[in-house]
Amino acid sequence: MPKRGKKYKEVAALYDKQNLYDVDEAIATALKVAPGKFDETMEVHIKLGVDGRHADQQVRGAIVLPNGTGKTKKVLVFAKGPKAQEAEEAGADYVGAEEMAQKIQQENWFDFDVVVATPDMMGVVGRLGKILGPKGLMPNPKSGTVTMDIAKALEEIKAGKVEYRLDKTNIIHTPIGKKSFGEEKLQQNFDALLEAIVKAKPAAAKGQYLRSVTIASTMGPGVKVNPAKIQF
Repeated sequence: MPKRGKKYKEVAALYDKQNLYDVDEAIATALKVAPGKFDETMEVHIKLGVDGRHADQQVRGAIVLPNGTGKTKKVLVFAKGPKAQEAEEAGADYVGAEEMAQKIQQENWFDFDVVVATPDMMGVVGRLGKILGPKGLMPNPKSGTVTMDIAKALEEIKAGKVEYRLDKTNIIHTPIGKKSFGEEKLQQNFDALLEAIVKAKPAAAKGQYLRSVTIASTMGPGVKVNPAKIQF
């Protein structure tokens, strides 16, 4: 367990760590106890009542947040010919094919946040699975990053599209904006994300689906939301 700094301990004392807050109260509290002197990212951590080791209980998808994320993402597109030109015209930061795969493999190059690929390029991208996979960068049809509609994919990513997926402990970690967004915009993004995750509930999931929901800033402590109050 990492040792907590003085500032963290000071803000953590400002609220009840065990209390389950309504969403609006949780967001307001998380903003109040965000200690950073910079514009911290606000994140949601959602533990689900599923077992991601089973294919029929996987939860994964993507959504464009109503107010974006506050961060401009750099996008690498694997495409050739007209699709490569489409990617460049649509604002991709990097476009290429085999040479990009070699750059990643040989130079350990990762100056990008999202990877998009046309289906015909997945043979090349697939060879990068062991490198991109652990970093959460592998393109996937479910998240809209393996597609022939490159222009639409880029438009959504640049507009604030976020991907949600289970980690090994069945928790989803997703940003919902910046501290500077304020309570209203953060709640709109929170509601959009949670509605998407609730709708993505697998048929095989049994018992309580939303086990715990926590809101926190980059540097701040987690504030617990009452899952029973989240309904769509």
